[in-house]
This record gives sequence, C-alpha cells and structure tokens, in this order.
Amino acid sequence: MTDEAAERKMQFLYTLRTRGVTDKATLTAMEKIDRGPFVRGIFAGRAYEDTPLPIDCGQTISQPSIVGLMTQALDVQRRDKVLEVGTGSGYQAAVLSQIARRVYTIDRHARLVQEARKLFEAMNLSNITAIHGDGSHGLPDQAPFDRILVTAAAEDPPGPLLAQLKIGGIMVLPVGQSDTVQSLIRVRRTETGLDYDELSPVRFVPLVGGLARE
Repeated sequence: MTDEAAERKMQFLYTLRTRGVTDKATLTAMEKIDRGPFVRGIFAGRAYEDTPLPIDCGQTISQPSIVGLMTQALDVQRRDKVLEVGTGSGYQAAVLSQIARRVYTIDRHARLVQEARKLFEAMNLSNITAIHGDGSHGLPDQAPFDRILVTAAAEDPPGPLLAQLKIGGIMVLPVGQSDTVQSLIRVRRTETGLDYDELSPVRFVPLVGGLARE
C-alpha cells in the first residue's frame, strides 16, 4: 500500500468514528472492504468521500458513515443470516459479509444485481447471494432471518419483511412519507411484539415494489 493510500484509509476510518461509527466489528469490516470498486465512471475519484453518489439505474451508493451506522445498529452476530433489501452497488452487502455467516441481497434492477455479483466474485465474497427480485416481499423461501436491512425508504416497515424476521431479530430501515423527511429506525421482534427505536434523520430513495423495466 502506498503512503497516499494508507493516509486515505486512515482519514476514511477517522471520518467514520467522528460521525458515530464506533463498533469494532463494523469498523474492521469497512476497513477490509474498499469502497473504490463500487463507484464507477465520473464519480470514481470521489469514492472515499463521506457522501452518497449516483450509480446506474437512477440509484445511489450510500455515504460510508450511513453504511457504518446502519451496520452498527443491526448488531450482526457471526452466525447470523442477513437479508438486505436493495443491493444497489453491492457495497453494503460486502460490508455485512465480513460479519455475518450468510448475506442474501435482493434488488429489482437486474443490471445492478449482475454488476454486484461480478464484484462479489472478484473479491471472493462467497457468502453473499445476490438475487433479482421484488425486495418488498423479502425472500420467503429463505426466511426467517436474524437480521434484515432495508436501503430504501417506505412509509412504514413492510409487513412481509417483519413476518420474515426471527424472534429476537433486528431490522433497520429508513421510513418516511417523502424523500425529505425520513428517519432511520430499528425494529426488534420479541415474543410479545415489536419494539421500535428512532435513530437519526436520513434520506434514501423510495422503496418500490415490482421488477424494474431496464
């Protein structure tokens, strides 16, 4: 690693810590997964900035500090099976793969899934399964899940996803009625019901059902 690359990585991790990402497992995962390959084209030079960036299909790659905060809130354990709704660039799934036993990630855009699969293969991330499908319905065939992460905003936590969460499981997702007023929330499923925590204001693309017309 060059001195410049090492300095850039140190600055990247410092920024994460100053913005509230303090969990050791999350920081280690984000140190291992280089964001660079997930940002292409004219924005490639900005891959290490703490900012969301456009990707194909009108979607975005979340800013690293939000990826870190969502991963931290999810509290993934080594034996966990995780569902991510909204593959996007694949960066969030790659980070989760460093902590969880198995990650299933689903996206309505076939092109994004194909590109993410290529990156996962190139990075030897063999514990990720990327699926083209309607993420608003989750993956009933693989349920229940220990953890569920949604990277697009719904007005309320989708019922089909809540039903696929194990007792004792956690779901983290943005909710809100517009793209300007959203909150990141954490849902814990208990034997008696659901507990909700509001974490921080965020801004995500909306959760859309159905498959995209590419």
